[in-house]
Amino acid sequence: MPVFHFLRGEGVTTAYGVTHSVAAAAFDRVASTYDESFTRTLIGRAQRRQVWSRLLAAFAPGSRILELNCGTGEDAGFLVSRGRSVVACDASEAMIAIARQKQPQSTGASLVYRHVANEDLSPLCHEDLFDGAFSNFSGLNCLGDLKPFAQALSNLVRPQARVLVCLWGRLCMTELFWFLLHGQPRKAVRRFSGRATASLGALSFSVTYPSVGEIRSAFSPWFRLTSRRAVGLLVPPSYVEKSISGRHKLLARLEWLDRVFAAWPALRDCGDHTLLEFVRCNP
Repeated sequence: MPVFHFLRGEGVTTAYGVTHSVAAAAFDRVASTYDESFTRTLIGRAQRRQVWSRLLAAFAPGSRILELNCGTGEDAGFLVSRGRSVVACDASEAMIAIARQKQPQSTGASLVYRHVANEDLSPLCHEDLFDGAFSNFSGLNCLGDLKPFAQALSNLVRPQARVLVCLWGRLCMTELFWFLLHGQPRKAVRRFSGRATASLGALSFSVTYPSVGEIRSAFSPWFRLTSRRAVGLLVPPSYVEKSISGRHKLLARLEWLDRVFAAWPALRDCGDHTLLEFVRCNP
């Protein structure tokens, strides 16, 4: 992920996806280096694998899936190569241009990219209902109010469809310990307020850290929360990449521990991200 410099909280963190014009313009500026700065990094791959395993479990082969804030198309290509058709959307035209250059393995599944922002899903209203939907790596943290988004999404998916959203958590255990060990207590607790201002590509915009309760409330009454798990519980945030580079065995062990403990009730809200799984309620 590209590195965000936080103007409030004086920290550095990462994000994926955009929802408004300022953020879209910022991601346009970093699109050409996005895969190098996150997608292909050790931490980026480790965190993404945790999400991929849940996407495959949620969406059956042959299903037609809506992806929101698709970035450079890494997740869409993965699903298409495994027989799921995807309509992938992003507010950044430059990110979509990079995504279109990638050629996923042919399986007969379709892949279509659309220039659509999370805050306005109306261009999708004429699509057939989707069998499921997902948003990966913090695109929804750029939205100030999740409820209008959830309502709009409810009109795009079938009853009982599964919807997975991966957002930054309010409490990141590894971030807390990392900055405390480095004598930076303000950075250690920067997520606690639930809101910050980020700078990317010389542009600034707001991001939020909603609690699980706030997310559940925003998605109600259209969606029912069925499960949640940490992503990056012990696998650290991407700004630790330089410190862990070359330590493949350590990262593999941390990734294994994440698979074991990520869904534990006491730990599932303590990751760099939280992956929440919803089901569309019957109208």
